[in-house]
Amino acid sequence: MHVGEPAVHREPGVTVPAPAGRAAPSADLADRLPSLTGLRWIAALLVFGFHAGTMRIVAEPDYRAVVDALFTLGLSGVQFFFILSGFVLVWSARPGQRRRDFWRRRVVKIYPNHLVLWATALLVALWFADPISPLAAVENLLLLQAWDPRPGWFYSVNTVSWSLSCEFFFYLCLPLALPLLRRARPALLWALVVAVPLLILALWPAQALVPEASRWWFTQIFPPVRSLEFWMGAAAAELMRRGSWRGPGLAGASVIFVVTWVVAAQWIRAELWTTLLAVAYLLVITAAADADVRGRRSPWRSRPLVWLGEVSFSFYLVHVLVMTTVLRWTGDWGGGFTGWRGPAVVVGFLLVTLLLAGLLHRYVETPMMRRWARRRRPPVEAGSGRAETADAGSAPVLPRQRRGAADTERRSAYADR
Repeated sequence: MHVGEPAVHREPGVTVPAPAGRAAPSADLADRLPSLTGLRWIAALLVFGFHAGTMRIVAEPDYRAVVDALFTLGLSGVQFFFILSGFVLVWSARPGQRRRDFWRRRVVKIYPNHLVLWATALLVALWFADPISPLAAVENLLLLQAWDPRPGWFYSVNTVSWSLSCEFFFYLCLPLALPLLRRARPALLWALVVAVPLLILALWPAQALVPEASRWWFTQIFPPVRSLEFWMGAAAAELMRRGSWRGPGLAGASVIFVVTWVVAAQWIRAELWTTLLAVAYLLVITAAADADVRGRRSPWRSRPLVWLGEVSFSFYLVHVLVMTTVLRWTGDWGGGFTGWRGPAVVVGFLLVTLLLAGLLHRYVETPMMRRWARRRRPPVEAGSGRAETADAGSAPVLPRQRRGAADTERRSAYADR
C-alpha cells in the first residue's frame, strides 16, 4: 500500500471501493490472495535449488557457478514460508472462529502429506539398511523433532519436515495470541514488525550462550526462535487488515528484493542477510497481497503459477527424498555430473518431483481437506419449516447473512490451500 493512498479496510461481505481511475477488485481476489499462492512456488523453487547445489549434482565449474549465484541463499525460502504463514492465517481468520476448528484444519492440511512422506522415507531407509532410531522416528511422526537439539535428530527421517514441526508450534500459539493481535494498537504492531529483524540479527551474538554443537539448531531450527518470522507476518497482516499498513507497491518491493538478494549473495555475511531478507520478503508479501486486494496487476497470479503454488507444499516435502534416493540408488551420490548432464539431471529432478507433488496434492492433500477441514453441521429435517442455522440453538440465518458467511469462507480458503 502506497503512502498517502486511502486505507483498505475490508470486512467479510463488504466490497472494497476501487481507488479513483482503477477497476474495482473482485471479491475473490481480495479473499484468496492468489498472488501469494504464486509466490509460494518461487520460495519452494529457491529451496529446491539450494539443496540441488549442496548435493553437488552439477560438477562443471561454469554451470556450478550459475547454480551458486542463483541459489546460495535459497535456504531462506523457508523464512519466506514462515512469514507468509503468519500473514495469511491472520488475514483469513474469521470472527468467532473456534480454536478447535482452526487446529483441525491445520492438522488436516499438513499431516496427511507428512504421514505419507514419513512412511516412504522409512521404507527408503530400510531399503538402504540405514540405521534408524525408533525414538527419532516417533519424534518425527509426531512433529516434535525441531525441539530436539541433538545433531541429526531434528533432520531425522524426511529431513525437511523439521519446518512442519515449527509450523505446528505456530498453529498451536496463533489462536491463543490472535485476540491480543486484534486488540493491539497499530504502534505496537509496527513495533513488532520492526523488532523482529533486529531480534534475528541479535541471535547471532546470542548463540555464544548456547553449546557450540547446538548453535545451528538454536538459530535455524528451534521453534520459538523461528516463530519470530511468523509473528512478523502476523503483525503485518493485522495492520493491512485495518488499512494501516504502509509499504512500497509490488514493483518497488520486487526491486528491493532483487537488489537485497544480489548484494546479500555477494557481499553480506550470513547474520546480516537473514535480517535483510526477512524485511525484503515481508515487503514482497504485503505488496502482492495489496495488489490483489486493490485489483492491481500482478505477475504472480497467473493460472500456471497459482497451480504451482498450490502443489508447492507437496513439492517441498518430496524434493529432498527424491534427489537423495535416486542419487544413492544410481551410485552418483556426492560425485556430481560433468558437462551438460549436471543441469539436465537437476531439471529432471525438478520435473519428477513436480509430478509426484501433483499426485500427492491431487490424491492425498485435496481429498483430505474436502473431507475433514470444515466442521459438518447437522442436516435440517425436511419439512420441518425451520430456518437454516449456523449451529444448534443459534438464531436463524437470513439469506444476506448466508452470503456474508460465504464471503468469509472464501476469505479463509487461502489458508486451507
